[in-house]
Amino acid sequence: MGLTVAGKIAIVGSGANGTSIGVDLVGAGLDVTLIDQWPAHVEAMRENGATVVMPEKTIVRHVRALHICDVCTLTEPFDVVLVVTKAYDARWSSQLIEPYLKRDGLLVAVQNGMTAETVAEVVGPERTLGCVIEISSGLFAPGIVERHSPPARSWFAVGSFHPATRGREAEVAELLSHAGACETSGDILAAKWMKLVSNCTTLATTACLDLSIVDAETVPGMRAFMLRAGQEALDIGDALGFERRPIFGLSEKDVTDSNRLVETLLDKLMSGFVLPNTKGVVLQDWEKGRKSELENLNGLVAARARELGTAAPACEAVAEIARRIERGELRPGVENLATLQDLAENYARSR
Repeated sequence: MGLTVAGKIAIVGSGANGTSIGVDLVGAGLDVTLIDQWPAHVEAMRENGATVVMPEKTIVRHVRALHICDVCTLTEPFDVVLVVTKAYDARWSSQLIEPYLKRDGLLVAVQNGMTAETVAEVVGPERTLGCVIEISSGLFAPGIVERHSPPARSWFAVGSFHPATRGREAEVAELLSHAGACETSGDILAAKWMKLVSNCTTLATTACLDLSIVDAETVPGMRAFMLRAGQEALDIGDALGFERRPIFGLSEKDVTDSNRLVETLLDKLMSGFVLPNTKGVVLQDWEKGRKSELENLNGLVAARARELGTAAPACEAVAEIARRIERGELRPGVENLATLQDLAENYARSR
């Protein structure tokens, strides 16, 4: 299937990142349908268009927006579906759209976490590509996205993990190149684990302190703790057999020659993608009273460590504090750093 401008594209999960990508694709003249579960957001986009506010400019574009309950009214299948929901919604959102994906279409898991294989269980690996995403945005008012990283500061990688889709990566890379730099990866599952390493370093860790990533890193002792959590994720990935793959535009040499790879990833993220005052997605979710992707991030690393008969003390500590926050037993704040450090030491001693 060589995708053309006439190809039909759906974005399932048209929240902050999904809408940002969708607006870029519409601006490129592509046939895009945005599907989301927040009714007020869908109605606002229908009435006023989708607004994307970036540091340098604001874009307003007319888009086709559907509620998830409208999906049953679709009559033509899609060539490409981008699933941009939360990682924990990957399965049901893929099940929702699977009947409307062409038999030779592609569904792309544009998400945090290790969701590509979950999606493949629903639509088949012969119709699935994995994707690594680095884009920062927020959605706090219906129809209006605050995009902190414009296309020049956004990055994607797409890749196949099944023989039937080898060679088709360029079809999706061409699409996503309208929203940011996009590469193809020869080992997308390993690349996704590398992004997980970065996420375990920054997202839930900084959310526990109720700070942006930039501000959290300046708290005495916090950078060392962030790097410890990321190193645990890297070590568990090694144990699981994931090769260390370059992401964020790094080179193979950057990865293979580094003895401080987690720090290299963090420095690249901070210098190339994260702007001051950018809140991580976990903190955004908590501010909205929503469940976060914790169990797909540090919680996942801690679980895999236990399965391997080892431990990831910093990730265990982050997961425990984050769960307490989500249960309403604790509030995010800088004072949580000392608790995180103590818990990590306790987990390490109890191995």
